[in-house]
Amino acid sequence: MKNSISKNNSPIAFLFVLWCLFLSTAIYGQNNIMVSGTVVDEEGIPLPGASVIEKGTLNGTVADFDGKFSISVANSNIELLVTFIGFQEQQVSLNGRTAVNVIMQTSTAALDEVVVVGYGTTKKSDLTGAVSQISTKNLEIEKPNDVSDLLRGNIAGLSVGFSTSAKGVSGFQVRGNTTLTAGSSPLIVLDGTIYNGDISDINPMDIESVSVLKDASSAAVFGARAANGVITITTKKGSGGKPTINISSNLGFTSLSKDQPVYGPDGYINWRKDVARSTNVNFSPEEYSDPRNLSGVSVEDWLAYDGSTGDPVEVWLRRLNLQPVEIQNYLEGKSIDWYDKTFQTGIRQDYNLSLSGNSEAVKYYWSIGSTTNEGIVVGDKFTTIRSRLNLEAKVNDFITVGLNTQFAERDEGSVPVSQNFTANSPWGSFYEDDGVTIRLSPQDDAGAGGVNPYLGRVFTDRETKYNTLNANLFAKVKLPLGINYQVNYTNRYTFLDVFNHRSSKHPEWQFFGGDASRRNAKSYEWQLDNIFTYNTTIEEHHAIDLTFLVNAEKYQSWDNTMSNKGFDPNDNLGYHNMGAGILPVISSNDQYSTGDALMGRLNYSYKDKYLLTSSVRRDGYSAFGVNNPRATFPSLALAWTLSKEDFLHDVSWLSFLKLRYSWGENGNRDIGRYAALSDLNTGKYQLVDNTNSVYIVSQLYVNTMSNPNLKWERTEANNIGLDFGFINNRISGSLEFYKATTKDLLVSRSLPDIIGFNSILDNLGEVENKGFEFSLNTKNITNENFKWSSSFNFSVNRNKILHLYGDLQDVLDDEGNVIGQREADDISNGWFIGQSTDRYYGLKTDGVYSTDEADEAKKYGVQPGDFKVVDVNGDELYTNADKQFLGYSTPRFRWTLRNQFEVFQNWDFSFMMYSYWGHEGSYNQAKNQGFGDRTSSYVLPYWTVDNQINNAARLFSSNGSASYNVYVDKSFIRLQNVSLGYTLPKRLTEKFQISSLRLSGNIKNAAVWTKEWNFWDPENSGPTPRTFTLGLNITL
Repeated sequence: MKNSISKNNSPIAFLFVLWCLFLSTAIYGQNNIMVSGTVVDEEGIPLPGASVIEKGTLNGTVADFDGKFSISVANSNIELLVTFIGFQEQQVSLNGRTAVNVIMQTSTAALDEVVVVGYGTTKKSDLTGAVSQISTKNLEIEKPNDVSDLLRGNIAGLSVGFSTSAKGVSGFQVRGNTTLTAGSSPLIVLDGTIYNGDISDINPMDIESVSVLKDASSAAVFGARAANGVITITTKKGSGGKPTINISSNLGFTSLSKDQPVYGPDGYINWRKDVARSTNVNFSPEEYSDPRNLSGVSVEDWLAYDGSTGDPVEVWLRRLNLQPVEIQNYLEGKSIDWYDKTFQTGIRQDYNLSLSGNSEAVKYYWSIGSTTNEGIVVGDKFTTIRSRLNLEAKVNDFITVGLNTQFAERDEGSVPVSQNFTANSPWGSFYEDDGVTIRLSPQDDAGAGGVNPYLGRVFTDRETKYNTLNANLFAKVKLPLGINYQVNYTNRYTFLDVFNHRSSKHPEWQFFGGDASRRNAKSYEWQLDNIFTYNTTIEEHHAIDLTFLVNAEKYQSWDNTMSNKGFDPNDNLGYHNMGAGILPVISSNDQYSTGDALMGRLNYSYKDKYLLTSSVRRDGYSAFGVNNPRATFPSLALAWTLSKEDFLHDVSWLSFLKLRYSWGENGNRDIGRYAALSDLNTGKYQLVDNTNSVYIVSQLYVNTMSNPNLKWERTEANNIGLDFGFINNRISGSLEFYKATTKDLLVSRSLPDIIGFNSILDNLGEVENKGFEFSLNTKNITNENFKWSSSFNFSVNRNKILHLYGDLQDVLDDEGNVIGQREADDISNGWFIGQSTDRYYGLKTDGVYSTDEADEAKKYGVQPGDFKVVDVNGDELYTNADKQFLGYSTPRFRWTLRNQFEVFQNWDFSFMMYSYWGHEGSYNQAKNQGFGDRTSSYVLPYWTVDNQINNAARLFSSNGSASYNVYVDKSFIRLQNVSLGYTLPKRLTEKFQISSLRLSGNIKNAAVWTKEWNFWDPENSGPTPRTFTLGLNITL
């Protein structure tokens, strides 16, 4: 046991020792001369945050919001190094001075250095592919909870999901859906190496920049995994000279962004009356009226409707199908708000501490952060602790070594209450009569009604813990002949413990004596990248940059689960006493995969005007068939910087203009690790012999059919882009036109019964995506005391299935004659040749039948108040011949608008809004069906004889023989983020030796406006959180 503990803790101990060693380099001698000054640009505008370092030391500071700085140095003859992103580095010799003014010169190259591409960086002016990026300034202002929160709405062509859980992490998709059944998430690259971990393990406060590689050329260097785009994340490294401590604290409150009311006690009774009248149209309307408020009929006659006797109020409630529990509570005036018991105001806390600095030899960045989020649903909670250590040391003039490590612990074991509040009556009971025992069904003693939403939470004990360590060790070596070599060795460890106990005290779990399980899983993976680069310039005009990569990877996981039931004498110890059950089950699932790759890339530039990028990558992966273990992915990109041509030299308002074209192929390998192999299963079955004796026999059988020819999905893409800048780049942006065709789709194909297997994973079909993207950035006002900048992006994507299985079917004319053939559709999966993968197909509704249309409704087995379904061929039957294409589930276009203001150099304000437009969503609540006898409902419109609306059916409406959905336009505009911040003046903070102190307030999901949708949130059709956050950020 001791050895095991020592071994498991050794990586952490190693990192701690390294951290202590590198921190020791931060010790420097006491300084005794104070130098002050200002840092401004060529127009005299202050540059807040400019770095000022005493050359050759760790001693440094940063300029305040007025561009002013002060630094204590050893003597008055040293040199200061002044740097700022987007400007050339300045070396300032003091020569006995104690006051200096530094004017920074604009450097396009410096701006370009922040653009991260595959296996390196490049100047923005030299980009030939479609790459978008986000600056770190958004991190400081908007306080993103996670990486998906940072990216949402900020990149043209990148869609981000909307999660409502306490964890909050959502999925990504770049330029539409390129597949049918394989994974469609983009590849994540963290600090230059492929990242396979959970995105929530990356602390957004550690991120320096994010780039999205959208076209085939820019992503092609990742070959077999880049068909869905690439997101590259670069974390912070040491900067600023002397050690800098940053402390951030954020406290927030999250609540429902929109209430979707359900019926309260009185509304529920009125609603039940309308339910009864709608389902019993031949009865007298007064039969369901409150006997205490009858009109035109006596209580005696009212009771005589069904021959009832007794208390008229109880009779009335029974006619409304209320159960004894509900009736008793109604008479006693006791009600319950299930909606209020389901949702809460959650607290969100985020605390971060970082330490960073650098010298000529060492760069270091260390951080630790703790996040605790409560969701909007009672019991939903997520906690994580994340730490990062980035080190880089220059050993000598030709060797640099370093490491980028990330550790995270996540707790995802919360048990939220179920959201079945519409299944329970406001006149129900939470507890039994003893006031302690939770009822199974709040309103039905027989247990046939709704289920108490707290049962699962109260009687479940769950623990889900993840511990992950991601460590990238690297070395950079300058070889002879100008060749540079870098080796990256990335390790990732994941440990998962899931303990679960469902107590026998739960009314529905008593019969099996409770159950418990323990799952222990761990995985280990490594990647090895050997990268050789060479760059040279020939005759001053021909710039050549070569990159060669040799890659290898391995993944292995071990997953063990034990479970048990029927604990004796009881299950009070739950998963702490697994041996006490009588039905033990032990299972395991181990996985293994390997991969390798070779990649070469050439970047060529002639006079910085004519650019060429070409690459080829050869990938291998063990998951594919033995006949196709490898594939090759080439790319080519060209660019022409027109603004450097002589014929545009005199156009004063044109700052930059570049035309780009790229072509390339990428692959998708996002399938199971054993997808190409036969699957062996084990099990038990009963064998009855000729004496009728029954035996339990173990068996081993082949469950799936192998496919030795299985290979990658391949996406071939073309992209035309135009980058522009006007009026000294105060207006800049880009246009992108693209078309991508994905072939050899990974699809599970049905097999004939004679084969003996149901299906096989195969390469079939072809999908096309094409679209347009527009990005615009403007610096509207750049005065010293007022700055206003804006950004806008717009994107359109069109998706179409070109081919499926290749099966042909006859095409008939109106008389039934064969006039040709066409490729068959897959109606069961909703895939149609020539249509989008997200196209709705089904029966179309055309309003609601009115009382004047009773005879027409009767033909289809329905009545007034039911939806009118279109009978295309008029045969009074609903078949596939009546189905139509109805709309799209994903937006037809998207746009985002951001505005950012800085006032008096201390105040900052920003807001961001985005919109999805032109798509529809299922809104079957309008059908008003399936209530059951004892359930509540959302407060939504419904048809009545006195209110014959055309967009919602009567209560308890009927489909007749038709099976259909109601679709409603889900277009919306969301005000996603509103932020306000104030940075205290330097003259106040420097008295306390504080470099910067900023207070901020932030609202996420501030408002949403819809065109037609009137249910929950239009983006996810469910409840969504609105978060208010107060933040404090201190830099020492």
